[in-house]
Amino acid sequence: MDTFIIEGGRQLTGTITPQGAKNETLQVICATLLTSEPVRIDNIPDILDVNNLIALLTDIGVRVTRHSRTSYTFQADSLNLDFLESDEFVRKCSSLRGSVLMIGPLLGRFGRAIVAKPGGDKIGRRRLDTHFLGFSKLGAAFEHVPGRDVYQLHAEKLRGCYMLLDEASVTGTANIIMASVLAAGETPIYHAACEPSIQQLCHMLNAMGADISGIGSNLLRIRGAKALHGCTHRVLPDMIEVGSFIGMAAMVGNGIQIKNVATQHLGIIPDTFRRLGINVIEMGDDIFIPHHDSYTVDSFMDGTIMTLSDAPWPGLTPDLLSVLLVVATQAHGSVLFHQKMFESRLFFVDKLIDMGAQIILCDPHRAVVVGLNHNKRLHAGNMTSPDIRAGIALLIAALSAEGTSRIANIAQIDRGYQDIEQRLNALGANIIRQ
Repeated sequence: MDTFIIEGGRQLTGTITPQGAKNETLQVICATLLTSEPVRIDNIPDILDVNNLIALLTDIGVRVTRHSRTSYTFQADSLNLDFLESDEFVRKCSSLRGSVLMIGPLLGRFGRAIVAKPGGDKIGRRRLDTHFLGFSKLGAAFEHVPGRDVYQLHAEKLRGCYMLLDEASVTGTANIIMASVLAAGETPIYHAACEPSIQQLCHMLNAMGADISGIGSNLLRIRGAKALHGCTHRVLPDMIEVGSFIGMAAMVGNGIQIKNVATQHLGIIPDTFRRLGINVIEMGDDIFIPHHDSYTVDSFMDGTIMTLSDAPWPGLTPDLLSVLLVVATQAHGSVLFHQKMFESRLFFVDKLIDMGAQIILCDPHRAVVVGLNHNKRLHAGNMTSPDIRAGIALLIAALSAEGTSRIANIAQIDRGYQDIEQRLNALGANIIRQ
């Protein structure tokens, strides 16, 4: 098991560019299953979750051409659907959360899909009900095979219908969209997720010949197409990585410029950091974070304690709450963090408490952070990364701490962040992989 050894207390300075968006990439790569024609996708991050999904598509017969480290062409013109029945396919799916996104396109184009109970982060229950309720309304039948822990789905012909989703699930919305674009008739989807990754997926599908309107809203209208064709698509910069770099620059930066962030797609992320007192300077499509000797948390207009909570887009993405919490440990002021969407994501704060942070974990969903205002630095610790986003939050904490820290299970960080230690070392960090 690889480990990061981090020398804390070093000031970082320079320029860094975010990778392509992980969540969008997983969706658009799976969307290539909807056509037999080649689809080129650029700005793909070279990270574990994405590479495992590409390998899985290759296993079922997708022809993959790698033009560069971040650019691929996919052509699903000769698939071996029998491989879906194999134990090897089930095993690979069970270790990769993104594999669930294959259901919609396989069902939409071929009328059948077999997907194992997906793996991924241990951040709480992530149910698939939304996906399967949507498929059922389109006319698919499914069954759970307990012995193999797989879901089998089949449909003679999917037919469009009105559906009101039980929750604004991002992967659920993406899956239902991909199943609907080839379904007969019209499919209005209300209470749809509208994250930038969903918007990008819809734009790509429209470029392939789909007919999707209402993009960016929670009411999508999809008119089924007879077939889709190839296209070229570019993945957006990863807004979670942008947010991670803002937090890192605030705590240990001596002037850091984050390049090509696609500011129009960041939503309330910059303003949320500003509420913690961080000076976020937007310069065209770049962001500059100057050195901060201190930063003061805003209070609400009535004087009450600041509360930050996650919510479906355009609310605050839950993926950044861990980073914001670490940043708050050195702020002047107090913040209540309310993690509404996942019940296990705050448990990593025990490690921050061990490092000297003043945090009260109220319950699995809420934590109060009393900022130290740089009067007392965090001290080094030995930690284990429980999930991707907690991993990067612990890395930021270690960079700001006094002494040398160790973070184990960094494969979790590798799942979502490309070459993270090399990129941060280029800014002046001292991170060694062992």
